[in-house]
Amino acid sequence: MTPVPLPKLRPTPPGQALRRPIRALALACMLGAGASAGAQDLAAGKAIATAGAGAVPACSSCHGAAGEGNAAAGFPRLAGLGAAYLAKQLDEMADGARPSPAMQATAAGLTPARRRDVAAYFAGLPAPYPESSLRPPAADAVSPADRGAWLAVRGDWPNGLPACNQCHGPGGTGVGEDFPALAGQPQAYLAAQLHAWREGRRPPLPLGLMPAVASRLSDADIQAVADYYARLPQAAPSAPAPSR
Repeated sequence: MTPVPLPKLRPTPPGQALRRPIRALALACMLGAGASAGAQDLAAGKAIATAGAGAVPACSSCHGAAGEGNAAAGFPRLAGLGAAYLAKQLDEMADGARPSPAMQATAAGLTPARRRDVAAYFAGLPAPYPESSLRPPAADAVSPADRGAWLAVRGDWPNGLPACNQCHGPGGTGVGEDFPALAGQPQAYLAAQLHAWREGRRPPLPLGLMPAVASRLSDADIQAVADYYARLPQAAPSAPAPSR
């Protein structure tokens, strides 16, 4: 497969993020979200998440009572991810832009307004681990032998690969509305998404980075970086079910 041209990014000192593009995106997201956040019906979103709506099953039946995901089944965590990101994924699943046999009927069974309600509900739930439990290794402590950690923390600049943490934040905890958390997501889910981007089966995220990055990852790289993020954080406590 011919690699997709990767936007030119200059290497930054190890451990530092690409601050300017991230700040710009975060600002744009905050400005856009600020005007609409109050319009979301969180009660309706919670009802869909916990009890379903008509033919649409409860999201919690697959994604957990607290939106924590299900690693054994490969169902991703939703809690604490950006509302705009979650709503966009539901819209793309509903119209087939992001193929998902498991989710298309569910997403299509909700109106756009209800998708935004349920996205806002999950975005407001706490992550299934305290961010303080994520202690990413220092860049100079990562060994090339741990390929997953190396790609996550340092990248592979000779091959045009920025560090994953440069966009997804130290420890893979996510940045703003559009760069979701990777830490603790199921290995099978992360690997499947990287393969989907590499094969052109998932729409790009901001800046068109993910298809370009994925096209430069080997199967072994995908396995390694998915394994690395799936095992973060180590021995993190489970999140209690939400009471609101």
